[in-house]
Amino acid sequence: MHWTNVLTAAIVPLTGVRAAMLRFSCSQLVVDRLDPLVNPGQVPSPHLHQIVGGNSFNVTMDPNVNDISESSTCTSCQFTEDFSNYWTAVLFFKARNGTYKRVNTIGNGLGYSASNGGQTVYYISNGPVTAFKPGFRMVVGNPAFRTQAQARTNPALQFTCLASPMTRSGYRYDFPTDTCAGGIMVTVRFPTCWDGKNTDSPDHQSHVAYPVNRNCPSTHPIKIPEVFYETYWDTRPFNNKALWPADGSQPFVWSFGDKTGYGNHGDYIFGWKGDALQRAMDANCNSDLIQDRLNCPTLKSQSIVNANKCSIQRKVKEDLDGWLEELPGGGME
Repeated sequence: MHWTNVLTAAIVPLTGVRAAMLRFSCSQLVVDRLDPLVNPGQVPSPHLHQIVGGNSFNVTMDPNVNDISESSTCTSCQFTEDFSNYWTAVLFFKARNGTYKRVNTIGNGLGYSASNGGQTVYYISNGPVTAFKPGFRMVVGNPAFRTQAQARTNPALQFTCLASPMTRSGYRYDFPTDTCAGGIMVTVRFPTCWDGKNTDSPDHQSHVAYPVNRNCPSTHPIKIPEVFYETYWDTRPFNNKALWPADGSQPFVWSFGDKTGYGNHGDYIFGWKGDALQRAMDANCNSDLIQDRLNCPTLKSQSIVNANKCSIQRKVKEDLDGWLEELPGGGME
């Protein structure tokens, strides 16, 4: 993928250009050791994920046989025509005695605190874009990364130590090294350019690219909406430094065994119904919470309370709530 000038090109609306921005809450659907994109058919998958979106999320999600916009019966997202699935790894706290405790997600403090965890999802455009096609999927980031130099090749994946729910500064590529009064926010931004042909690729990344100097490269000429996750991890219960490692080092680790944070990554499977996403982008919707409803008249929405009701049962039966001797799957640091 191409990474040059990612943040300036993909995030800041261009002056004079009508832009769309859908921002909405997706409550936690399930926390499970499944990954139908990278490890289809494998039960359990190598590491734990937290998943939001449509309830047809499963061990295998073959786009040739499973249209998730048709097979899902509910979504944990506020827009009821969005049955996409969005997922990330899971954060754990490693105590001084060597045991692990899963960190919960909480609703984004920017109006979504009623959410049963999960994450806030954005779809952003700067000018006309082409919505994703049925079967589209992609991954960003690399769980094998362990150095800052590697992480900087994925400049759109970052951490923020929240002083309050409103904190939007102090971005970094690794885990914060001190306590965070409001928890840790993890952001994941996906590429905004598509090759126009493939809805997937063997590495789940090569069919998409980031813009170069605000323009899509010739290899990936089609502009697509920017998909962006904000996940609030509630690290506040672990702010007692008496529980932290004796050397004072930061105590958090991803579910795949990464204690640096550089392996941050995210997965996406498109599942909007019909032309709903294209309609919203064409209408330049700029949605925000308005009395628990979303300001995009062309789309149907539900309250966060109703979104909280959409969940599925874990398929992998293992202890995810107590103090654990090892990470689920035995992920090594």
